[in-house]
Amino acid sequence: MLVAVIAGFVVLQGWGGAGPNPRTLTFQVPQGASLGSTARDLETAGAIESASRFRLLARLFGSGDPIKAGEYRIPARLSPSDILKLLQGGRTLQRLVVIPEGLPSVLVQERLAAAQGLTGAAPLPAEGTVLPDSYSFERGDTRQSVADRMAKAMQTYLASAWAKRKPTTVVNTPAEAIILASIVEKETGKPSERRLVAAVYSNRLRRGMPLQADPTVIYPVTRGRPLGRRILRSELDDKGNLYNTYALSGLPVGPIANPGRASIDAVLDPEQSQALYFVADGTGGHVFANTLAEHNANVAKWRQYRREKGI
Repeated sequence: MLVAVIAGFVVLQGWGGAGPNPRTLTFQVPQGASLGSTARDLETAGAIESASRFRLLARLFGSGDPIKAGEYRIPARLSPSDILKLLQGGRTLQRLVVIPEGLPSVLVQERLAAAQGLTGAAPLPAEGTVLPDSYSFERGDTRQSVADRMAKAMQTYLASAWAKRKPTTVVNTPAEAIILASIVEKETGKPSERRLVAAVYSNRLRRGMPLQADPTVIYPVTRGRPLGRRILRSELDDKGNLYNTYALSGLPVGPIANPGRASIDAVLDPEQSQALYFVADGTGGHVFANTLAEHNANVAKWRQYRREKGI
């Protein structure tokens, strides 16, 4: 009886005790894999000591649920029992492609291309069609499928936001909302300013004033990448640039980035304000003005600040 008790203890320790693998590893279960083939792969990977013993103990002590295909992260020293539960539970390793707010589509394409584990060519999404967010994927997913989910997320959110738009919004269509939201996104990185920046541009549009947004002038030159220099006077005067909101009134011909939820919401519900101008304040934010005289005074302060800082 003592021998049987000891033997049973050893068996249970071998099933529920620490596994042999000294470090975390990534393990792939192919579609259609059996318990036997998976056990052999686990032994080869060093996650278990014996494939035959794993199969036997799984039948004796396991739940009997099937294992699920996918990529798994197996922590160091994970017991055979917990490995089986992990594979049966389908808690696969989630990889992420992170799309920050305001990222242009050329850089979305680069992030998709650089994502390890995805397959196929990285598509170039139409500007303004991707909703910034973190998108999970599994090894073997295609880059096109992830891009399609990004576009679907934007369509879904825009439809929901548009249905809740306020009467104070100046845009007439969802497409116009994306264009203006992309400008708001590029003009301020402070969440607290988005609705006020949206109000400035909404006020200008209502009055027929040019938006005079620098990022729109830059967009055709770099497709959203940093310009790396100051804007040229010839670029500000170029009426052939349909994104040039200095030379042309109204919205540009298309979006200049992929705006996030907050900027879309800001355009559809701008702050109540009479402001028509804003300029940087040196803290990462802006100072706003209702009149040109106020704005010119703010610009003079900004230029003085730049001189003092040697910018």
